[in-house]
Amino acid sequence: MENRNTEWKESWHDEHMKTLCAFANTSGGTLEIGRNDKGVITGVSDTVKLLEVLPNKIKNAMALFADIEVRETDGKQHIAISVGEYPFPISYHGVYYIRSGSTTQELTGSALDDFLLRKQGKTWDGVPIPYVSFADFQSDAFKVFREKAIGSLRLSKDDLNISDEKLLDTLQLSEGCYLKRAALLLFHQDPEKWVPGSFVKRGMFKTETELLYHHEIYCPLIMMPDKVMEVVYLNYFKGVVSYDGIHRVETFPVPHEAFREAITNAIAHRSYDTGIPIQIKVFYDKVIIYNTARFSVMYASS
Repeated sequence: MENRNTEWKESWHDEHMKTLCAFANTSGGTLEIGRNDKGVITGVSDTVKLLEVLPNKIKNAMALFADIEVRETDGKQHIAISVGEYPFPISYHGVYYIRSGSTTQELTGSALDDFLLRKQGKTWDGVPIPYVSFADFQSDAFKVFREKAIGSLRLSKDDLNISDEKLLDTLQLSEGCYLKRAALLLFHQDPEKWVPGSFVKRGMFKTETELLYHHEIYCPLIMMPDKVMEVVYLNYFKGVVSYDGIHRVETFPVPHEAFREAITNAIAHRSYDTGIPIQIKVFYDKVIIYNTARFSVMYASS
């Protein structure tokens, strides 16, 4: 059956080069000409001509070198065109395609940006950013990072007894004389200046459409979970008071540990290239946390 690495067509059309382009950009594959979408061999009558024309047509259109062979099943000839995965991006008429399941998909927008970066061995947050230097950092984020690293027992005080600038380099957040985008998100006092939408928007709702009040938090991402927790539990959640002996106990609608885990995941797994902030909608009976994210397994080799 057709899948990520296999496609069937009854006859050749130049439009099928989109499929070959997608194979090259994903994990390779084989396009069979002379087989219908049910897998039944229908045969090809002009195999000799196709064997002469297709290699140069494919090479001239995409600089792809395809393995083309004639196969015979039940006395009917059909053609198999196979291409491997290429380590660099392949386009057809300036457009990039990938395979997703058994379909060929055109890449656009942030998905295209992500694909091109991955083909270069980079990620969106690992891109070096010009016109910013360590001297531009004025936040307490480095102090917060050290406290959390020591508190988690992942690093010792001796490990962290280095300058803030050296810390960025140790965390692999710099490249040559440039800082990476991730360094600005995590530690710069105003990441919104460099990455639009890198804040959290929260609102208290009476109904799905009736907003009572809202807040927005702007700060380095390393400090964001604590800031969100502080504002939400101070302004949004009402604690039910009870007593354990003489000790006052407040029980909130969402346990601190659960909410911290949820908001930390929302921050860590958000797609920051979309420009859309994380949104928290608090109702009297529920909390909705929304972020933009996408799976990237579609670009990985099988």
